[in-house]
Amino acid sequence: MRKTALKRGLTGLMGVAAGLAATGAAHATENGGLGVYPDGLESYFVGALPPPGVHVMMYGGGYRYDKLRGNDGQSLVPDFKVDVNLLAPRVVWVTPQTVAGGQLAFHTVVPLLDVKFRAGGATFKSSGLGDITFGAALGYHLSPQLHQVVGLDIVAPTGKYSATDPSSLGKNYWTFQPVYAVTYMQPSGFNGDVKLMYDINRRNSDTNTRSGQALHADYSAGWGLGNGWVVGVGGHVFSQVTNDSGPGSAQGKARAIGFGPAIRYANDKGFLVTVKWQKDFDVRNRPEGSGLLVKATIPF
Repeated sequence: MRKTALKRGLTGLMGVAAGLAATGAAHATENGGLGVYPDGLESYFVGALPPPGVHVMMYGGGYRYDKLRGNDGQSLVPDFKVDVNLLAPRVVWVTPQTVAGGQLAFHTVVPLLDVKFRAGGATFKSSGLGDITFGAALGYHLSPQLHQVVGLDIVAPTGKYSATDPSSLGKNYWTFQPVYAVTYMQPSGFNGDVKLMYDINRRNSDTNTRSGQALHADYSAGWGLGNGWVVGVGGHVFSQVTNDSGPGSAQGKARAIGFGPAIRYANDKGFLVTVKWQKDFDVRNRPEGSGLLVKATIPF
């Protein structure tokens, strides 16, 4: 029984290492793994586009997964650990044009990953380029406090992938992701942000498996101290909507909740940094862990 469970669990980890493979799109559960979007990556200021021009953001962080949860929340694999470190520059071009009353913007994210996978005495390592995200968006400034963004992100299968390597850097399929984000911000008082995403995944041609569609969101809520600092909490919520299809399908639909402290600092020169630590809870049919995530906007 234990050998059967271990074999099933190891087979089900082919998608784990790509869990942080991009910073703008998708989630999937093929083989009980994660998708291409690192849930909880975004925090404060996610729904407010900057002024027209070219802007550079940097995402970074590290996540450790120490459990692979099954359909009933049971741990599927003994001695399971996956460490994923991420550094991902993002370039945003906010054009001076307006479409349907919103600012037209384009962006791309190029993730660099370092992955170490260990389970059942086996170890795999990979480093390099993950799956690149690109997309377009419209930004609306409804008031000095309230802002929103509507967009579409596309994740391209550019990361190295092998169906027999659980530390693969890519997912080997395209993902299309409609995005809606809203920000309420003020120097003193309540600040709140939500980024809502819906994942539509194409089929993995190597495994003949299509990961199910999923609805997920990053969130943050905090209190502005009046000196550029916001302190509060943040995390993510994930719920798979449709089942996987194909031989690599997970046991059932995935779900998870992430929660932890989050802070933000911004000044009047355009510099912004957010820091969040979060832990996963109520996890089903995907890995469970915790990690530190950072975003910085650097003015030029």
